[in-house]
Amino acid sequence: MAKTKLTILKPVLGVLGMSDADLLSHLNAVHDHMLNNPAYPSPPVDMAGFKAAIEAYTAAEAAARDGGKAAIVQREKRRADAIIMYRLLGHYVEAACKNDLTTFTSSGFVLATTGQKTPPQPVDVPSIVAVDQGSTGQLLVSIKPVKKARSYDIRYAPEPAPGAPINWIMISVPSTKPATAVNNLAKGVNYVFQARAFGKLGFSDWSGTANQMAT
Repeated sequence: MAKTKLTILKPVLGVLGMSDADLLSHLNAVHDHMLNNPAYPSPPVDMAGFKAAIEAYTAAEAAARDGGKAAIVQREKRRADAIIMYRLLGHYVEAACKNDLTTFTSSGFVLATTGQKTPPQPVDVPSIVAVDQGSTGQLLVSIKPVKKARSYDIRYAPEPAPGAPINWIMISVPSTKPATAVNNLAKGVNYVFQARAFGKLGFSDWSGTANQMAT
């Protein structure tokens, strides 16, 4: 009698050779998807601490671009701190997802395949083709699909004052059709939107920004 082949879902954890830009993209994706994710109620890493580590690494990476030795040492330290947290979360996701692909995907981790040590380039960047008025306090976001995308993220926020930070709210959708309804928006407020795609190999960059006032 033939044995049943069991494929265990495992996240890509071999990120040591990844560029800083690609690694930061992976770290942010995992944070954004695991934050308040009911499928992962007890992560081994405090998500606020993980976000702080990502931000420290981001700042250190920018400071090291001038090639200063001290700045490079600091960048490598912050990079290592973030990778340790990332790997702890990855092992947790592997166990907590219970080998369910949908649950695994919701974590933001990239699925490892046999013989793959580092992920190839992710899917193409999608674009927002329209933001239309829906019902009162609702805007409908239409995304141009990209090949091999498994799902899409949309983030939105009230348009900030010049120089002010943007407090994004993110939602995930399985496809580009129908247009995504963004609800409970304040009438008379101009909102900004961006989109990205998720595929087997990871996340794309965020799209350009689209603007629309809610009525």
